[in-house]
Amino acid sequence: MGNPNLTPLEDALAHLLSEARVVTRVETVDLADSLGRVLAENHYVPADVPPADNSAVDGYALRKQDLAENQAIPVSARIPAGEAPKALAPGTAARIFTGSEIPEGADSVVMQERVEVTDTGIVVNAEVTEGQNIRRQGQDLARGDLALAKGTQVRPNEMGLLASMGVARVAVLARLKVAILSTGDELVDPGTPLAPGQIYNSNRYTLLGLLAQAGCEVVLCETLRDQREATLETLLRAAESSDLIITSGGVSVGEEDHVRAVLEESGNLSLWRMAIKPGKPLAFGAIGGTPVLGLPGNPASVLVTFFVVGMPYIRKRQGRSHQNPAGERIPADFSISSTSARREFLRARKETRGSDPVVAAFPNQSSGILSSACWAHGLAVVPENTTVSPGDLVIYYSFAELLS
Repeated sequence: MGNPNLTPLEDALAHLLSEARVVTRVETVDLADSLGRVLAENHYVPADVPPADNSAVDGYALRKQDLAENQAIPVSARIPAGEAPKALAPGTAARIFTGSEIPEGADSVVMQERVEVTDTGIVVNAEVTEGQNIRRQGQDLARGDLALAKGTQVRPNEMGLLASMGVARVAVLARLKVAILSTGDELVDPGTPLAPGQIYNSNRYTLLGLLAQAGCEVVLCETLRDQREATLETLLRAAESSDLIITSGGVSVGEEDHVRAVLEESGNLSLWRMAIKPGKPLAFGAIGGTPVLGLPGNPASVLVTFFVVGMPYIRKRQGRSHQNPAGERIPADFSISSTSARREFLRARKETRGSDPVVAAFPNQSSGILSSACWAHGLAVVPENTTVSPGDLVIYYSFAELLS
């Protein structure tokens, strides 16, 4: 049975996605700087790619009908790449190179390895079919076709495609501006000596790395002290400069957990407590008109909740369509003997036993054990009210898939 006070993951995710408003600011960047950005407009093909029939190999362009068994065909021309060729003289061949335009009159290209060069020309030592080794005009892209749709995230693949169409500058959505607020009087920055009762602020750096990989711009990064008025003041200030505020800690039920209380009193709180493990005390709301995603304070919980609900929300805010990660069904190399009403996400990795893949889980799944995330390559899912025995199939998501 589930806990009626905890929101099921699917419901929580559906709520966040329904509240995710796409950033509408647009900027134009050089194609070389477009990696990871999201296209703000459709890109239609301005001209056929390739612009003319061209050779797929180094060899000889000719007419198939001019071939005669064991007879040499004279070579009448040489066509380097980048040069417009003249029409092929009947009964002859032209030396041609990869990417060179096919001359008028030629209907085939024979690769040089299939040709014997003689004093009087070339002898073809292979069967020739009309059209062989010719890349036709527009076979990659035809003029007027939709090449890349608005909302596409630019990878190196898309950069190359845009370049092939002659695009030098690209209109993209502005980066999502994010404020990171860590809560807790015990937090100090790395490089500072620790006093009794203090710990280093690891969540800030986890989130900095995750947001950089997600293509966001961090505009504010501060530590919230455990004071109600200071929490309100900093949240309101962060709301003025950001599209999204992400907090870590301060959303549970402790007397010093002020983020949730401030949202309830001075903003709105539309989601609190989710039926996953780790990460139960997740909160979502808004203050000053800016959405606030309140992550738990424990380091592993920050990582898991960011992957599971933070990234889908950010993707939609960035204008990218939401697609559930596919994951893999792989035999477990671990056991879970007791059931939980919450869906559990284990820090895990793929390993090989014999010749078969398995999913191994880190031995200590405590939400404070951040080293488990460095050992792991992804997350294994244990459904609600389920036990796991070695060999049972479990869903495994790699970190790379969850971030993509």
